[in-house]
Amino acid sequence: MRQPVSSPQDRLRAAMRGLTWPPPIAVTLGMKIVKFGGGKAALTMRVGTKYHNPMRTLHGGIMTDLADAAMGIATLSTLSEGESFTTLELKMNFLRPVRSGRISAEGAVLHRGATIALVEAIIKNSEGKVVARGTATQMILRTSK
Repeated sequence: MRQPVSSPQDRLRAAMRGLTWPPPIAVTLGMKIVKFGGGKAALTMRVGTKYHNPMRTLHGGIMTDLADAAMGIATLSTLSEGESFTTLELKMNFLRPVRSGRISAEGAVLHRGATIALVEAIIKNSEGKVVARGTATQMILRTSK
């Protein structure tokens, strides 16, 4: 049975246990949240030809989506009640091609200030080789009372 939950962290924990739906983009792309907490997150997804670009390799936007999710969930794990965030800037470096298999992303908060967070993601292929790295700057938002 699907149960309503309140905080973003609680919603992600419930989704990991199958108690509620994961974020829609995770469903669309088949991302799985493996773990998160303490400014870190790990996700995986299976990729293949349906995500290929014209060069028959994994489209960079798919890797960017996975990296963005890992970085976002890492930041989300640091939020207090009444806080949210938005991404101000995102940069990716693609290091080797991917065609198919399982890719994984590890997101980590490198710096978390009162208003700005700097986060990174490292994406690896099924052999454990780094295929892409990303960084993002995120602005911490507070709801006014």
